[in-house]
Amino acid sequence: MFAAVLARGLLAGRARILDLGCGQGLMAAWLLAAHGCYARGADQWPAAWPAPPLLQSYCGIEINAREVARARRAFALEAGASLQIVHGDVRDVDYAPADAVMILDVLHYLDYTAQERVLQRARSALTPHGRLLLRIGDAAGGASFTLSKIVDQAVLVARRGRMLRLRCRTLPQWQALLEQCGFRSSAVPVSGDTRFVNVLLHAEAT
Repeated sequence: MFAAVLARGLLAGRARILDLGCGQGLMAAWLLAAHGCYARGADQWPAAWPAPPLLQSYCGIEINAREVARARRAFALEAGASLQIVHGDVRDVDYAPADAVMILDVLHYLDYTAQERVLQRARSALTPHGRLLLRIGDAAGGASFTLSKIVDQAVLVARRGRMLRLRCRTLPQWQALLEQCGFRSSAVPVSGDTRFVNVLLHAEAT
C-alpha cells in the first residue's frame, strides 16, 4: 500500500499530513525515507515514479499509548519536518489543518455514527483541493473479507486484551458515505497477491 501511494503520486505536493490512527507512525517514516532516497539521486528512486512529498508537518493521532511511545522514540532525532504524535482518540482530538488526511484500516473499529463524524471532521480540516486516503475492507469480499476480520480481531486482542464489534461496509457503501461527507472518490486496489480485500479510496474534497 505504501508503495502504491508513492508510485501513483497520491500525496504529491502535499506538505502537511494528518494521519488518523497512525500507529507507530509508519507512514511518516516511509515518506521521510522516500524523500531521502529521491534526494540521493536517480539510482535510488524508480524513474517512473513522481517525486515524493516533502513533509512540512506531520501530525499522527493514535489511541494506543505504547504505539505512541514507540513513534515518539523513533522520531526523537528526526530533523527537518515538524513531526507530532498525539496520544488520543480520533473521535475527540482536534484536527490540525492539512493538505492530506490518511485514515488507514481505522474506521471499521468505530460505530457508524462516529465513522461519519470523523469523515466530516477530516473534510473540515482539509485545505482547498485537499485529499483523503482511506483504506477499508470491502464487506462484499466473501471469504477474503472474513479472513481480514479474523486478523483484525486477533490484533485487537493482542493490543487491547479484548474484542470489539467491527462496523464494516461494502465498497459502494463506503463511497456513498464519502460523497455524503463532501468527497468524490475512486478506488485503488492495494491487496496485491495477498488473500485480503483491502481497497484504498482516493478522495478529493468537493
